[in-house]
Amino acid sequence: MTDAPGKKRTDAASRIIKASPHNIYKALVDPEAMVSWLPPKGMKGRIFEFDARAGGAFRMSLTYLGTDHSTRGKTSENTDVVKGRFLEFAPDERMVQVVEFQSDDPVFAGEMIMTWTLAAVPEGTAVTIVCENVPESIRKEDHDAGLKASLENLADFIE
Repeated sequence: MTDAPGKKRTDAASRIIKASPHNIYKALVDPEAMVSWLPPKGMKGRIFEFDARAGGAFRMSLTYLGTDHSTRGKTSENTDVVKGRFLEFAPDERMVQVVEFQSDDPVFAGEMIMTWTLAAVPEGTAVTIVCENVPESIRKEDHDAGLKASLENLADFIE
């Protein structure tokens, strides 16, 4: 999804996961679970802070495992460090968080709002992630691939 010229982009991805909304929600709010499924393939996550409540903060890093990646990290050559806060929790339905990349490069500045929505369907749960205010310097193709990979990882983790 792309907004009008001059406005920040909105990206989204969704997937049906063969699990209940309750079990998926638990994986969204548990730092040990999140650090295992959130990083796209080829990256490793680390949680520094995680206070899962409305107004609570979190800080984590995603680091490329090898040097043969085509995308440069936002914080350093191989790492993205993000800080954020949780805006809303609706158990078994939705989690909203705001994320900011720690970078000296102003093209990554700004807060991106990420909304995770869970909806029960006959096959399990439709999990949708919508990212608003995506920094323009994050290539849409890379972001779409990362969102898809995180959903695949979540499915592998929970199914």
